[in-house]
Amino acid sequence: MVRAAGMVSALTLVSRVLGLVREQVFAMLLGAGDYADAFNTAFRLPNLLRDLFAEGALSSAFIPTYARAMEEGGRARAHQLSSRLLTLLAVALGGLVLIGLVFAAPFVHALAPGFAAVPGKLDTTVSLARIMLPCLPLVAFAAMTMGMLNAQERFAMPAAAPAMFNVVIIGWAVLLWAMGFGPAAVAMGWAVGTLLGAAAQFLIQVPPLWMDGWRFRPEWAPDDPGIRAIASLLAPATVGLAAVQVNIFVSTVFASREPGAVSWLQYAFRILYLPIGVFGVAVGTVAATGLARRAAAGDLDGLRETLRRSISLVAFLTVPASVGLMVLGRPIVRLLFERGRFQALDTENTATALALYAVGLVAYTGVKVLAPAFYALGMPRVPLLASASAVVANLLVIAILHAALGFRAIALGVALGSLLNMAVLAAAFERRVGGLFTRPLAAGLLRMALGALAMAPMVGLGARAIEARVGTHGLLAQALGGLVPVAIGILVYAAASRLLRLPDAHALTIVLGAWVSGEERR
Repeated sequence: MVRAAGMVSALTLVSRVLGLVREQVFAMLLGAGDYADAFNTAFRLPNLLRDLFAEGALSSAFIPTYARAMEEGGRARAHQLSSRLLTLLAVALGGLVLIGLVFAAPFVHALAPGFAAVPGKLDTTVSLARIMLPCLPLVAFAAMTMGMLNAQERFAMPAAAPAMFNVVIIGWAVLLWAMGFGPAAVAMGWAVGTLLGAAAQFLIQVPPLWMDGWRFRPEWAPDDPGIRAIASLLAPATVGLAAVQVNIFVSTVFASREPGAVSWLQYAFRILYLPIGVFGVAVGTVAATGLARRAAAGDLDGLRETLRRSISLVAFLTVPASVGLMVLGRPIVRLLFERGRFQALDTENTATALALYAVGLVAYTGVKVLAPAFYALGMPRVPLLASASAVVANLLVIAILHAALGFRAIALGVALGSLLNMAVLAAAFERRVGGLFTRPLAAGLLRMALGALAMAPMVGLGARAIEARVGTHGLLAQALGGLVPVAIGILVYAAASRLLRLPDAHALTIVLGAWVSGEERR
């Protein structure tokens, strides 16, 4: 599992780095102004389905069902199930796209009422949303093919597919920049590039499935037992994620009242998504397959052990990342974004949002590991209740603190809600299954926290010393101020891990070995 997670982490790292490059180009061309706010808000609708399908309910429901179909009926049965599901998705999401095209204007007005105060901002957002709506079925198709490959324990191509999404958009953005378009044309062109990137993410995964013998044969069969099994898992998970989207909806409503806030929050979460993707999604993707197989075999001891190892590995990587992002937010944001139309004030506000988001980083990644365990065990209502509790907590924080803190309350609410989400999942697993929090795991988590706390003052002092010596202007000064403290933090945490005898330090060497070799274990 660790070797496979290392390989997935390496490919996910490539994708996330490309995602940051994409955001850098976006920030340079549009900054955090009205057009950036309009695009980020317009992307909420296709992004809703991306969260739902790409790394959410469909994957969690489809992978165990597909694996069971392959176990019981062979590849022919599994391929039949996938074709039937793809047919259903095409019909359902095609209808949803048509509805979205008709009702885009009232939806955007409800999502971002504050935009009405700026002439033309609301209309621009509506136009961008309509361009990107066809992303919905493309993202769902990509998620399904990703699930098919993951269920066969072929993790490389699914992990690499999001990189293709970013490569296409970056290439398209370079073309927009070379043609010298203004902000309005760049925003529209970026929407078209997003649509092309979504198509590329799906199509790149078709060849390996084709070579494996899969052929899409349209077949309307909603009564298929496998489809019903997927629906039984998908329905409560969809409700849970719908609650999360309500959360995002309300957050955007509040953020739209503060010019630039939508973009500051988006840039901050993009940085946060690097460790979430590299650590949480990578380990969660590999763990989900192992959890599904062990649950299907009735091996609860193996399931507990897989879950404990996954949580420990994720925490080992994300605890220091959380502390590092809180301490080094400003130099990191400055290095990544402060150029072109992205100004110093944008850096300050984005870094503030990043520090607050980072409070919940361990929880964001932990949920990626814990939630699949309940789907594997046939308990989809537990993640639903955990997600709903997180939404309620987030909305309470925003409602109480937004008047005083502005956009900061939104980032803080998301972080605290995620912590509650993870706590509910962990408590429910311990109550219903048991054996999750053993003494070795608790001791290991405590030592990880001690190592991260030892790292914090070192990186903080290093960052201030470098800034005093070289300043903050120019790419070289920004690179030194952003990267050298990160290197110091890695070295200090690695040394602390060895002194504290953390077993995950050895697991990390296996991960790094998998990164170097690129080996895919089947």
